[in-house]
Amino acid sequence: MAKQSQYTSHTPDENGIVHWSETENKIWQRLICQQKNLLKGRACDEYLQGLAQLDLPENRIPQLAEVNAVLAKTTGWQVVQVPALINFDSFFKLLANKQFPVATFIRSEDEFDYLQEPDVFHEIFGHCPLLTNPAFAHFTHTYGKLGYAASPKERQYLARLYWFTVEFGLVNTQEGLRIYGGGILSSPQETRDALENTQAVRHEMEPLEAIRTPYRIDIIQPVYYVLDSLSSLFDLADSDIMGLVEKGRSLGLHPAMFEQKSSSVS
Repeated sequence: MAKQSQYTSHTPDENGIVHWSETENKIWQRLICQQKNLLKGRACDEYLQGLAQLDLPENRIPQLAEVNAVLAKTTGWQVVQVPALINFDSFFKLLANKQFPVATFIRSEDEFDYLQEPDVFHEIFGHCPLLTNPAFAHFTHTYGKLGYAASPKERQYLARLYWFTVEFGLVNTQEGLRIYGGGILSSPQETRDALENTQAVRHEMEPLEAIRTPYRIDIIQPVYYVLDSLSSLFDLADSDIMGLVEKGRSLGLHPAMFEQKSSSVS
């Protein structure tokens, strides 16, 4: 999480305003319009409800204060500006204080469909709608508190749980399988593949198994974990997550379902 980034975040002015260029606003416009169309029949209802509450502008990148005004009224969360990449200590401390980090840069045209790093579109469009949801907000807050108190080795296992829930989670609904993970919701390519790729493996969510499953950040995901319902994040948050981490460490990781690339595997 603290690797060198090819991007540089914008620094807000003295009034907290980020000054985006016309080119950056146009990339946001293309992304949000494309994703809104792609997510019909793919995103879970809770996400779509949160997206409607945020009422994000389509013609420009929103200011963080606009997002915070909605989050404050729903779950009490806030978004805060951070550099392009932050370390685990900073990340977990922010979540433990109900603050979600937002890097104030947006992807380039070359990485329009899939971006390894979390940009402003990923954080605001991908994650913030569900931060209006009590179950998702509670799980993310609990995860932050556990992670902040965890050892470096424990954090590696916690990171896998985060990856297969907050970032790349799927959920069963009465209408069928739907997306709630922000890494999918903010990526045109991942959105298509998450539900339609016949080669992907989709497991029922077993937290211990998710904690033991390796992932790579630079490929389309070959494996997903599926919640019974979004509200089950309440139960997951209140379970003995650190006990599962210890059990996962003793059992070790499952074999990877992809070619190893050490710099991108967790």
